[in-house]
Amino acid sequence: MKSVYALKIRGKAKIPDYVQLRDEHFTLLAYFRLDRPEKAISKCGLVEYENVVLSALDEMPFGKITEIKLS
Repeated sequence: MKSVYALKIRGKAKIPDYVQLRDEHFTLLAYFRLDRPEKAISKCGLVEYENVVLSALDEMPFGKITEIKLS
């Protein structure tokens, strides 16, 4: 089973919210705005898991590293 780790970062004032996606070695896979995730998810090769990643991002809190299990 493959998994990625996500960190959701809250922006302030004019700076938008961002997300970091990292692999099991914590290498950065993607860094993108929370309101535009589709292009970044496809670029890092997670197109088939897009629904899983997006639903996990909606539920996870800001500032906590969360493991997303991809099946």
